[in-house]
Amino acid sequence: MSVTIDIAGLAPERISVVPSPLAELGAALHALAEPAHHPHLHGWATAVCSSLDSCLADRLCEADFLWRTTFSDVFAPFAAVPGNRGIPGATLADELDLLDKLTDRQFVDAALEFTCQVEYDIQSPDVLTDPASRQRAVELAATRGVPQLRFTQRLLDDPPAVRAWFRRLVEDCEKAFFADLWARISPELAADARHKTELLRHKGLGEALSAASAAASLDVQAARITVDKMSVGRTRTGDGGLALVPTSIGWPHILVLHRFGWQPSIMYPVRAPGPAAPTSVEQLTRRMAALAHPARMRLCRHLARAAYTTSELADAHGMTAPEISRHLGVLKKAGLITAQRRGRYVQHQLDLSAVSRLGSDFIEGVLR
Repeated sequence: MSVTIDIAGLAPERISVVPSPLAELGAALHALAEPAHHPHLHGWATAVCSSLDSCLADRLCEADFLWRTTFSDVFAPFAAVPGNRGIPGATLADELDLLDKLTDRQFVDAALEFTCQVEYDIQSPDVLTDPASRQRAVELAATRGVPQLRFTQRLLDDPPAVRAWFRRLVEDCEKAFFADLWARISPELAADARHKTELLRHKGLGEALSAASAAASLDVQAARITVDKMSVGRTRTGDGGLALVPTSIGWPHILVLHRFGWQPSIMYPVRAPGPAAPTSVEQLTRRMAALAHPARMRLCRHLARAAYTTSELADAHGMTAPEISRHLGVLKKAGLITAQRRGRYVQHQLDLSAVSRLGSDFIEGVLR
């Protein structure tokens, strides 16, 4: 599973690395709405929530599904600039001006992302003019909850009013907490953008992507970027550009904008709270499958306590040596055991550090 970006014909000068105040505000709102996704931000989130004006807090609850269950593309209006070569604005006001330039259809489609009705790879019917699409959007919103239904009905009935409401909400968030946050983190984001731009210039896109995230890779021959995620999507740069957007508070999420007709962009965290590189979805799947077998679970119980040879494990579990070898091979391929030769024998032992990380790796993998 992954999201891919076809970059055939993409010239280096059409790749930009630019921080986005509006996208970072969206990441901040998500961290406030889902603190369990961002335990390293617990102190900041608690302080902000405790100081929020009750009226603003209520208004945030009216549409928190725009940044809680999904990360709406309304936070990346630069990607909808005609020609698909836009870049984020320097200030939040600049980006809100870009948001105002979206057509009602673009804004509504992006805002309704939480309904999961949107077809990312093709041009979907206009929900504002197509009765069947409109009815489907309302039905899907109703299954999500009453606030989602009310928001969807308001959005479909009067898009300009909801757009004005959203802009005021963003501006009030800036006054309440985001201006201080942006002043603190924007130097780090600017420095990271400069560093990645230098990598692009001197070492190429592959090096820049690797530095941005271990989950992103470049296949030069196929002219394709692959971002390792538990989702499937595809897009292409075509005659447009590619935007890399650093985020200071977005970890563990790596967001790939792949909406039809919009410029592809990758929002990547500039740093992770821990030193370990992220585990690939393929490796995570392999580890979960390896531990799902009851015989391998019993082997792990032995191997967690000491190192054993294949023959010792066969005797202890009443199995043949070839059977044990097959199970050990699965565990080894999953990176869950280590092997060390002692004279004529090879002893196997459970890698406790790998197993202990499995819970956090799984959480990071599904949130990525």
